Amino acid sequence: MSNPLALIRRVHRFNINHLVYPLVLSSLLALALFVGRVYLSRAQTYRFLVWNLFLAWIPYLGALLIVLIRARQPRHWWLLVVPGALWLLFLPNAPYLVTDLWHLDERLPVPMWYDIGMLATFAWTGVFLGVASLSAVQDVIAQILGRALSWLFALGMIGLSGFGIYLGRFLNWNSWDLFFEPQMLALDIATRLAHPLRYSQMYGVTMLFAAFMLICYVMFKSMEHRQTEPVNR
Repeated sequence: MSNPLALIRRVHRFNINHLVYPLVLSSLLALALFVGRVYLSRAQTYRFLVWNLFLAWIPYLGALLIVLIRARQPRHWWLLVVPGALWLLFLPNAPYLVTDLWHLDERLPVPMWYDIGMLATFAWTGVFLGVASLSAVQDVIAQILGRALSWLFALGMIGLSGFGIYLGRFLNWNSWDLFFEPQMLALDIATRLAHPLRYSQMYGVTMLFAAFMLICYVMFKSMEHRQTEPVNR
């Protein structure tokens, strides 16, 4: 029989390594601010934020599943294909929360400064759910393919996330539409790729949010490297 205390320590260490605690706290703060706004206004004006936050947690939980599968079955890399595909499909939902700042407006009786803080908290949480998710998966890819290829993988995922944000915010496509309306989704994408000058917004939005995510990610990985780097005395 395994030692319960040892199990608790392993879970605690896993949570620390993968930022579970701060991400939970950040999410709880965002939800608390939303509940406070509902209490003050007696209206659920921004209820879509709660749904979007839920969607942002899906790729993060998928990344943790990938890490656990890799730890338990290191030789069976093919077990990562299905959870990896689902992780990629939902990954843009995390940084997508930044675009919810689009809805910021003065909505009395709640002061605008409150809504700024609430929307910023949701956006912050979404960004770091995406960053932590990508970091965890990149580490797994590095174990399989090496560090250099893992960075090419990360850059590709960041680019696809930027494109996914465009599809969600401006074309109103959802992650699950890949299963329910794949032909219409493919037609929408193909039309824009075939006429790049007519749909320049697609490239602008994709590059803007990809660049934003890239900077956030590089900063995160740099801080992670500093924590693991030995101190020279």
